[in-house]
Amino acid sequence: MTEPAIADTTSNTVLMELKYGNVTIVLRPDLAPLAAERIKTLTAQGFYDGCKFFRVIPGFVAQTGDRTNTGMHGSDLPNLPAEFTNDASFLTGAVGMARTSDPNSANSQFFICLAPATFLDGNYTLVGQVTAGMEAVQQIKPGAGQSGSVTDPDSIIKMTLAA
Repeated sequence: MTEPAIADTTSNTVLMELKYGNVTIVLRPDLAPLAAERIKTLTAQGFYDGCKFFRVIPGFVAQTGDRTNTGMHGSDLPNLPAEFTNDASFLTGAVGMARTSDPNSANSQFFICLAPATFLDGNYTLVGQVTAGMEAVQQIKPGAGQSGSVTDPDSIIKMTLAA
């Protein structure tokens, strides 16, 4: 991580409990202040507790953050404007905001890169980085086909703010 990312990490750290272990995510308000604040807000509300990883494409991403577990919905909060950057890359463990074809449609859904996906750079909002527990993320049940749709998907047990 770059220097701005490690400054004040405690207030920007999210802890995600999976059945495979705990995951630490450091949010990047230096890159995506609105998206980082949204994840903190929804985490504090318990929004992510029980959300399923409904889309998991091995070697690419694990996606969650839709309470209906369909990938079609977000929170009741308004969508966020794009906060794209070329100052950081979607490498293994990068956390990005999921969206529709509309660049300004990120809301609550996010994905964790299971491998480098630098083709997403400048096209998706990079909001954080897994700093511990990537081995737990790599065990999330994979989906099938190009869509990565998961039958009986794994869930986030609980997501909390570190501070």
